[in-house]
Amino acid sequence: MTRVVLSLGGSILFPTLEENRLAGYLPVLRRLAEKMQVYIVVGGGGEARRYIGVARQAGVDEATCDEIGIRVTRLNALLLVSALGDSAFPAVAESQTEAMAAGVSTGKIVVMGGITPAQTTDAVAAVLAERVRADLLVNVTSIDGIYSADPKKDPDAIRFESMTADDLMQIVSGDSLCAGSNTVMDMVAVKVVQRSGIPMVVVDGREPGNLAAALLEGRLKGTVVIRDGGNPLPLKT
Repeated sequence: MTRVVLSLGGSILFPTLEENRLAGYLPVLRRLAEKMQVYIVVGGGGEARRYIGVARQAGVDEATCDEIGIRVTRLNALLLVSALGDSAFPAVAESQTEAMAAGVSTGKIVVMGGITPAQTTDAVAAVLAERVRADLLVNVTSIDGIYSADPKKDPDAIRFESMTADDLMQIVSGDSLCAGSNTVMDMVAVKVVQRSGIPMVVVDGREPGNLAAALLEGRLKGTVVIRDGGNPLPLKT
């Protein structure tokens, strides 16, 4: 069966608790799970950044801020697991090894959050994709692809339909890795994508249907990152 790892950005699923997209994503994730083995790594989103902001104001060190962020990602993951019900493995995996075992033993959707200070959930997802020998890594984020620069700051930024992992590394190499950072993807994650050769797509997740359209129909609103050219969509299921 096709194996897919989703890095589901907290800014997509839980920008705030009040403005969450949980209801919109549940049927999409269940539909995907009918066709493929799905692993999900959930980010912290706006709530994590709020907690981290308060901690910084109180003089808390960055390592502890990372720990706070990890706990929020796991709380978000638990909420998603609970909402998915029987479609998901009933516990939040706390390591890639636990996630692998849960996927193999049940075939259900497996969900996890952050695990390591100074490592984003994108990096966790990239390593998980490598460990489970995923056919595809999907970064579900709040922009419609990868740009040459921040499109919110640079009106001349160019959006890429496709690129290599080496190209992506050039773009992200200057990004910050402080606790709660919110970039297209961090350097550690890109390095794992480079070494593994696993194809990746960046999907505009602000509309949940974009994810199903990309993975099941090959209609991608985003960017393909692949080492040797070509396009991994639609997937073979």
